Amino acid sequence: MTDEAPQPTSQPAGDLGTASAQARVQFVGTGPGDPNLLTLRAVDAINRAQVIVISCPGHRILLGSDFLNLRPDVRIVSAGGADEEANVVPGTGSPRPVEVDEYCADTTAAIINATSQGLEVVRLVNGDPFLDGDISAEAAAVARADRDVDVVPGVTGMTAVPEYAGLTLHGHDVQLVGNAACQRDVEGNGSVWSANGLIVVNTSADRIKEVVEHAVASGRSKDEPAALICRGATTQQTTYTTTLGELPRTAKGARLADDESIHIAIGKVVEAPAREELDWYESKPLFGWSILIPRTRDHSATLPSRLQSYGAHSLDVPTISMEPPRTPQQMDKAIRGLVEGRYEWVVFTSANAVRAVSEKLEQIGLDTRAYSGLRIAAIFDSTVNALAEQGVRADLVPSGEQSTRALAAVFPAFDDVLDPINRVFVPRADIATESLSASLSELGWEVEDVVGYRTVRAAPPPAETREAIKTGKFDAVVFTSSTTVRNLVGIAGKPHKHTVVAAVGMRTAETCREHGLTVDVIAPEPTAISLADALADFAAKRRDEMVANGLPVVRPSQRKRRGRRPSR
Repeated sequence: MTDEAPQPTSQPAGDLGTASAQARVQFVGTGPGDPNLLTLRAVDAINRAQVIVISCPGHRILLGSDFLNLRPDVRIVSAGGADEEANVVPGTGSPRPVEVDEYCADTTAAIINATSQGLEVVRLVNGDPFLDGDISAEAAAVARADRDVDVVPGVTGMTAVPEYAGLTLHGHDVQLVGNAACQRDVEGNGSVWSANGLIVVNTSADRIKEVVEHAVASGRSKDEPAALICRGATTQQTTYTTTLGELPRTAKGARLADDESIHIAIGKVVEAPAREELDWYESKPLFGWSILIPRTRDHSATLPSRLQSYGAHSLDVPTISMEPPRTPQQMDKAIRGLVEGRYEWVVFTSANAVRAVSEKLEQIGLDTRAYSGLRIAAIFDSTVNALAEQGVRADLVPSGEQSTRALAAVFPAFDDVLDPINRVFVPRADIATESLSASLSELGWEVEDVVGYRTVRAAPPPAETREAIKTGKFDAVVFTSSTTVRNLVGIAGKPHKHTVVAAVGMRTAETCREHGLTVDVIAPEPTAISLADALADFAAKRRDEMVANGLPVVRPSQRKRRGRRPSR
């Protein structure tokens, strides 16, 4: 494994900048917080949209998710205030928010104007559009303007958030009270709540006292079990179990902002041990961990996605940039040979190599049709995906382990009867070894091993990220190659001594030690999934030891930070 693993290859449909005669507005529910709760239809609508209207700073971060593939020409329009949007800063380990292109005071007018230009518009709404979002009036106004309207239902936070907190809704009388209904009810303009069963209320933190008063007036006891769920269905979720009467004091201790969205659950189902037994989300081994992923240009969603499945949130920091070779003549000669039929095989060992060859072909006015008649071999899913993006299918990819060794093991030997040409073109990075070329030569092939690109250090990350690295605000850093170790230390400094260090293999681990880092986790297999699994196992054992010793379970970043630890 050189870096990371595969990246989604879904592509936006249609030619860029092409207006549609059937332009429509899709009101898309984004769910309560976890981006993985987006429906497949929502992902497709977002990826196809030419204009995306967002209504909160969280949508900017959502649109930065790895599994989304926004159109290059998409325009992001904010229905929120410019000051509010400009100040959004992702938390440590959160995706970088997308940039807002314009702000609008009249959302409906902005939508109608975009559709009048024949553009596909997506209007993002938290939770479910017609249940949580309360945008039926806005959708009706767009429809009255004779625009086509679609609604993409989303997962409602009023059921998902309690379930993320370990509360079972099945078998109970459940009353769901949305934010707008809650405001009407507590102001005396709505309805009385149920005196029995489970009540789930979505509201803001500044309304907790009124919620308690209305629940008591509806017949609930102040001693009844209650749960306060903050930042529900995110990796920052916190659930406080208390009683109805103690909710205001609990909220005060949690130091919530007045406008922070919360969920309150009232009823017997909140009682322990039932909730503790079903606390599936906050008990994940990496729950709440902020993880730094130094990466190369070959970006993959596999590692962040796997880490998120264990409850973590991650931040990618580029450590490598790709530059042309210092002496391009050899690459120019190889590309001419490729076009002239000099080779039988082209072997790609990275997505960067695919891009390097593609750029050279474009420079001389050619495209991937130059591969016609050639056989293509590749390793790593990211490489295969990079080829697929250009409409090229690899003829040979090793199954299982993805390495030059595995490719050499399945590569056919040269046969002077069956193979008309005995040459193989291997474009690679300047820092890559020639071990593959030696193996192919032993199989009888004449290998032209060519430096197609140079890898250089990327620019330093933002000052905020560098400070977080040095002061221990990340719980862990996962290194996917020796190069990422060297370059991260070079551009951002060493991670803090309390930051858990995970390495993809023994060679990467040794490089960590050479740079004064203590390695806590080494993946048993050189893959992104194995690395994430090994880190999760480490975290689970660490948590169990704390519990066994009667210690509070705290993340590495929550320990006192007093300088860096010495190397072993």
